[in-house]
Amino acid sequence: MNLAALAHRPESEDSFLYTNKTLHLRFHTARQDVAKVTVLYGDPYWRIPDASGADQLVYQCQAMTLLGTGQVLDHWGVTLEAPYRRLQYLFEVTGLDGTVWLYGDRGLRKNTTEERHEAENYFRMPYFQEVDRVKTPDWVKTTVWYQIFPERFANGDSSNDPVGTKPWRPTDHPGREDFYGGDLQGVLDHLDDLQALGINGLYFCPIFTASSNHKYDTIDYLNVDPAFGDKALLAKLIHAAHQRGMRVMLDAVFNHMGYGSLQWQDVLRNGKKSRFASWFHLYQTPLTPFHNPLKGEGQPQYDTFAFEEKMPKLNTANPEVQDYLLMVASYWIKTFDIDAWRLDVANEVDHHFWKRFYQTVTAIKPDFYVLGEVWHRSQAWLNGDEFSGTMNYPFTQQIEDHFFKRRRAAAEMVALLTDQLMLYRDQTNQVMLNMLDSHDTPRILTVAHGDEDLALQALAFTWMQTGSPCLYYGTEMGMSGGADPDNRKPMDWSNLGSPIWKRVAALVHFRRKYAATLGFGTTRLSVTDAGLIKVVRQGRETLTAYFNTTDRAVTVKGDAVFAQGFRNGQLAPKGFMVVVG
Repeated sequence: MNLAALAHRPESEDSFLYTNKTLHLRFHTARQDVAKVTVLYGDPYWRIPDASGADQLVYQCQAMTLLGTGQVLDHWGVTLEAPYRRLQYLFEVTGLDGTVWLYGDRGLRKNTTEERHEAENYFRMPYFQEVDRVKTPDWVKTTVWYQIFPERFANGDSSNDPVGTKPWRPTDHPGREDFYGGDLQGVLDHLDDLQALGINGLYFCPIFTASSNHKYDTIDYLNVDPAFGDKALLAKLIHAAHQRGMRVMLDAVFNHMGYGSLQWQDVLRNGKKSRFASWFHLYQTPLTPFHNPLKGEGQPQYDTFAFEEKMPKLNTANPEVQDYLLMVASYWIKTFDIDAWRLDVANEVDHHFWKRFYQTVTAIKPDFYVLGEVWHRSQAWLNGDEFSGTMNYPFTQQIEDHFFKRRRAAAEMVALLTDQLMLYRDQTNQVMLNMLDSHDTPRILTVAHGDEDLALQALAFTWMQTGSPCLYYGTEMGMSGGADPDNRKPMDWSNLGSPIWKRVAALVHFRRKYAATLGFGTTRLSVTDAGLIKVVRQGRETLTAYFNTTDRAVTVKGDAVFAQGFRNGQLAPKGFMVVVG
């Protein structure tokens, strides 16, 4: 047995309360090295005298289940309950070579009766503290999100179009400075279309006053951009969405401000004498012209998002900045009843601020959803006191690498996805935002080289996973687009109700129909001997899905409740099928 590979970390993603009565444990061993893992567990104070009169621990045994196989590790899991809300536990590991070891808090021990009763080597969950349990909003787990880039979704009111607004042409390749007149009235006009699609969550890119078309350079956090409408229209839109059972998530940019903001303009005028100077990271004056190191101009005079001189970075360690941003976050929840914040460039803001932020917004709405933009591993933000979840790019990019780019074989992708699921607690995985494309990435149809069957196969696979799925506007219309800004074309409304719209709508309604299992159930990924990717989701029912990414048809038994390319028991390449039971 590979003893060096044995791993478990208490009070982490390996040991966590899932409900106030259940403890989930995970244990990790070398890949295909261990035959069985058993957990020994009991109340730390429950002891009875043995024949000699000495106290002996009383423990129960329960076999762990193989959750899945990763790149180099097997992952095991078990759910335990404790009548007195406290537990101690020890792992008994049986190798394929027949050796048996005990793995505990003080290290490895030989499998002897004496060592089994050595209380000091047991891991502890000292008490099931409900206040410490990581809680994520249940409603997110049954939500299908739809990401709206407001400037390009629909132009419902031409009277607020910016000067120079271009005609609405979905075939255009937009420039970075182009405006097409999309607004909130356009969203309101199409809420029924989104409802027909099956959407029950609206995720808006920023809607606050800003100079750009994308609005990630906020000038005024307390007002709707005039090109989008006003507060009264936003209130009407949110109310109409809520009436249709749709939650609303707004996008906040708290890492940096726009160049035209009152605060930054005061700094430009007064330099370090400005009362807002400490709101930013200033190093030298004059502040203009900006020194861009990418152009060989030396060290920047102030910190920015990337090297964008018009996006000066906020000093969120400053209590004044914190109080201002928390006021902003609270205002839109209290006044407009929004359900979630998506937080831009969240990984570049300090943890101290996010902890204050989370306490503030959940004090207003306990089931509020806090979504951080983090493009890498996110454990540091996902311990129940900062974000509910993050944008799950590391997970979904593994899918893209196999389905679209063929950089990973099916077995490698499955192993990598399994490892990803082990990074976070179950309740956290269930509210990660799973998207194959967004305003920051090329569109999936373009990455799929225009192959609709392939794009829909990958989308269906993504939506079978643990996590809250998100559809980027226009995917249902078969829109294409390369990297930003080409991925932000005006919406092609001519394809409403088209064949591809119907196929995407069928996927959305499938996810909604089986939301309880797909939102809360367990996930097991594998590859069959015939090369099919197999996904088993167990919850209210058992859903088993097969995806054919080979170059040949494969025989599959069963009656499909949802399928593509499945006929007469044959699953074609680029096809999938899902069976119930």
